[in-house]
Amino acid sequence: MVKSGYSYVSQTFKQHEESYQSEYWKRMIKLRRGPTTIRLEHPTNVARARSLGYRAKQGYVVAVTKVRRGTLHKIRPKMGRKPANLGVRRITPKKSLKWIAEERTAKKFTNLEVLNSYKIGSDGRSHFFEVILVDPNHPVIKNDPKINWIGQSNNHSRVYRGLTSAGKKSRGLHRKGKGTEKIRPSLRANRNLH
Repeated sequence: MVKSGYSYVSQTFKQHEESYQSEYWKRMIKLRRGPTTIRLEHPTNVARARSLGYRAKQGYVVAVTKVRRGTLHKIRPKMGRKPANLGVRRITPKKSLKWIAEERTAKKFTNLEVLNSYKIGSDGRSHFFEVILVDPNHPVIKNDPKINWIGQSNNHSRVYRGLTSAGKKSRGLHRKGKGTEKIRPSLRANRNLH
């Protein structure tokens, strides 16, 4: 079987050098020092972006978003209670950090819809995700039968309703069959049925 060119690109990206003064090392420093969300001209990992729906044409936008590592940072209560009931440490969100990154990017680019995202790296403080966004009102997107579904009214603000891949995974919708009877249509809706 003949390998495609993007499979070699993907293989090269997986084997990138993370040592001192490497390109990966320099990119992480640049991202750490920069703002939370940065728009890019081209995706960092082209093969991964293309596999998730990105195409090098008008209407597609790529942005990098920084999300802090670790559990939630809660304010310590001032009134008296047992230390065990303070609820400060070890509190995790029910959303994945990837979903949080997608929501923050959508908040920055209000006229675009989130298509998908992937992780490009992390350091001791933050995770960095590349988010692919699409302009549903762009003429090129409207005339493309493969992507014009994103302009339909039921896909408006899809990231906030958990309709992206990261959102569906956090909602448990990547699982099927036995043991998933109470997941669909959603945990909250299913709770009200019984």
